[in-house]
Amino acid sequence: MSVRELVVLGTASQVPTRHRNHNGYLLRWDGEGILFDPGEGTQRQMLRAGVAAHDLNRICVTHFHGDHSLGLAGVIQRINLDRVPHEITAHYPASGQQFFDRLRYATAYRETVRLTQAPVAADGELAASATYRLETHKLSHPVESYGYRVVEPDGRRMLPERLREHGIKGPDVGVLQRGGVLNGIGLDDVSEVRRGQRFAFVMDTRLCEGVYALAEGADMLVIESTFLDEDAQLGADHGHLTAGQAAGVARDAGVRHLVLTHFSQRYADPAEFERQARAAGFEGELTVAADLLRVPLPKRP
Repeated sequence: MSVRELVVLGTASQVPTRHRNHNGYLLRWDGEGILFDPGEGTQRQMLRAGVAAHDLNRICVTHFHGDHSLGLAGVIQRINLDRVPHEITAHYPASGQQFFDRLRYATAYRETVRLTQAPVAADGELAASATYRLETHKLSHPVESYGYRVVEPDGRRMLPERLREHGIKGPDVGVLQRGGVLNGIGLDDVSEVRRGQRFAFVMDTRLCEGVYALAEGADMLVIESTFLDEDAQLGADHGHLTAGQAAGVARDAGVRHLVLTHFSQRYADPAEFERQARAAGFEGELTVAADLLRVPLPKRP
């Protein structure tokens, strides 16, 4: 059975706390694993969450601030120590190549795994597989930052009542699906478009065009909400969002499940982030992320 879920490894912003590790998020998408923003301590959080190095297929880094990338060294060395048998691809801002190189070779170890470097320099599609496209859009932060978006191609949903009307059954259904037409009956006559699922990952940024482009129509949006709304000026000064701003993006973009994360250590009550998100008018499913939480992608309507 295919699994699509978010495994939260860490939820702190610049300073980790007793209860929140630095960032780290694993998206399980069918048989693949995409690790986003491995901050310091990610390797240990993977162990606690039951995530193995063998589960990883891609690593996506939004930007090279330490809380989003210092865990790269340990994760890359663990991948090699465990001799992961498949290729792993790393995406990160091209402007931070020197930081990636330093983290990849921070200490001596034996390389046993093919790690492909695929730096990001512009908006657009980064990769494609049979089950998803990986896209990116630039964000607005003091250092160059990119968000990521996983998009499943649209499919078709066969409509049993239409098939019966046209007398199509058994093996003929497969013939029609593969060929697109059977005895003058086209796919559009007996099916409808099944919209592919969409997952968006937005970290450190001010409000900008890229935030909305990534969030548009997402089934799940994982987005930073470093500050509460009363500290919006701090957010603007340092390139971050508030809970209300993040929820406003989700509301306007038609997001189904909003996951807030990347919380400043200054706030003691995580429930306040939910209160402010609801006050901003977001009515969909809402999760205030906590370390080691698992959040399934919402089922298709």
